[in-house]
Amino acid sequence: MSHRQYTVCLNAVKLLAFALLLAGWSVFASEEKSPPLVNLPKGVRVDRDVAYLPPDRKERADLYFPSKVESNIKWPALVVIHGGGWNDGHRDGRREIEIGGTLAANGYVAMSIDYKLSYGKYAVWPTNLWDCKTAVRWLRKNAAKLGVDPDRIGVVGGSAGGHLAAMLALTQPGDGLDPAEPDSNVSCRVKCCVDMYGIVDVALFHDAKMLGKTVGEAPDIYRRASPITYIRSNSPPILILQGTADKIVNPEQSRIFAAVLDKAGVVHELVLVPGAPHSFDFQPVQRDLRPVVLDFLKEHL
Repeated sequence: MSHRQYTVCLNAVKLLAFALLLAGWSVFASEEKSPPLVNLPKGVRVDRDVAYLPPDRKERADLYFPSKVESNIKWPALVVIHGGGWNDGHRDGRREIEIGGTLAANGYVAMSIDYKLSYGKYAVWPTNLWDCKTAVRWLRKNAAKLGVDPDRIGVVGGSAGGHLAAMLALTQPGDGLDPAEPDSNVSCRVKCCVDMYGIVDVALFHDAKMLGKTVGEAPDIYRRASPITYIRSNSPPILILQGTADKIVNPEQSRIFAAVLDKAGVVHELVLVPGAPHSFDFQPVQRDLRPVVLDFLKEHL
């Protein structure tokens, strides 16, 4: 082989390798953007892309149903609220699919929702909370055709979803945070809440973009957006889950939450998972939390 032929072949090999590298990168990138692959428990049925907000809204919900459907059974239900710093995340994230599947496999209907996300300096508060409350109303309004018990509805959320879940559970009509529409005549109260590493005192967290202002500019908004502001003796039972290795939300937030609940006489349980980081579902590698969650729901929902 001449030097010229060798050079041409070498360049061809380099071009082929580069093309394969680009192809591999493209595949990797597309895989990163694809919905996560999570195996659902056998028999769990999912109804996807359910509209629960007014027609002008693009956010949707996924409904997870138990495998056994009987006309004389009314299932308890939970709204599942995703995390993502109030400006990211989706109803079918890996965590939300695992939670929805676990709940459905154990006799609960789970409604995993999208909600209004913030962007830039856009203040999304309290529309994101209104969306979560609208989901409860939608479940209650459609309970008969869904096979849901309208008197047994709870909420679960992780991170920003934990914050919204706690706000949903703790606020009452007199607090001025219920949505005016739709279905203002339908209650958005819940019987219990599972808060997974949520922020309970927003002022201690950081300047939340969803509020549109810094804590220095509007401390009262931060107070009104904090779950601990609304704890009362008649607040519903709350299960708090958090990892001790959480670098995003200080575990002290959950300790403070438990202490204020305790002072008010609210039924609650705090579970700190040694070594667990910020984001996990019901099955972190450090500890299987399904028995804890299911025991709590069995007792309170």
